[in-house]
Amino acid sequence: MTENLFPSFDKILPRSEKEKLLNQRGMVIWLTGLSGAGKTTIALALEKKLHEKKILTEVLDGDNVRTGINRNLGFSEIDRMENIRRIAEVAKLFLDCGIVTICAFVSPTETMRQEAKKIIGENYFFEVFVNTPFAVCEKRDVKGLYAKVKKGELKNFTGADSSFEMPVNADLIIHTENTTVENCAEQILKNIVRKIIILKK
Repeated sequence: MTENLFPSFDKILPRSEKEKLLNQRGMVIWLTGLSGAGKTTIALALEKKLHEKKILTEVLDGDNVRTGINRNLGFSEIDRMENIRRIAEVAKLFLDCGIVTICAFVSPTETMRQEAKKIIGENYFFEVFVNTPFAVCEKRDVKGLYAKVKKGELKNFTGADSSFEMPVNADLIIHTENTTVENCAEQILKNIVRKIIILKK
């Protein structure tokens, strides 16, 4: 199959030209953590903060992506790996346009997260571990998923009958249990703002 493909990556305008146009540098901010940890809520708060600074962003969220490009995937280990691979490839496309892309995905294994980093590029990948204990996520149960797990209606649920591997070298760890969403988003912003804003001469 690949012998009939003729990629034109080398002919596309380079990222640097698009970054000049936007007056910003592209980056992928990857939020990982249990379901209900607060990833999407933090991602949306961060998006607003960046927008106020005139930074063009895109948010890729687990549920949103699974209703579209990944709607044919289930929750087996193989499908979850493919889910993350596709997301990373999409995030890279946004990155190559100079867009700051905020990804909010459980991405439960170190292998998945490392694969995403490899696809996107280590220098443009900022990993945030939204560290919220299982008990707290269960208490919040924003989507009603933990209740379904208790009733035996939901299988392969991360943190219950499917493991979550703690990130080994996250760029930032956020503990959401005793802080606000605003504070969480601000922590990320402080760590990335100098990396994405091109100072005007």
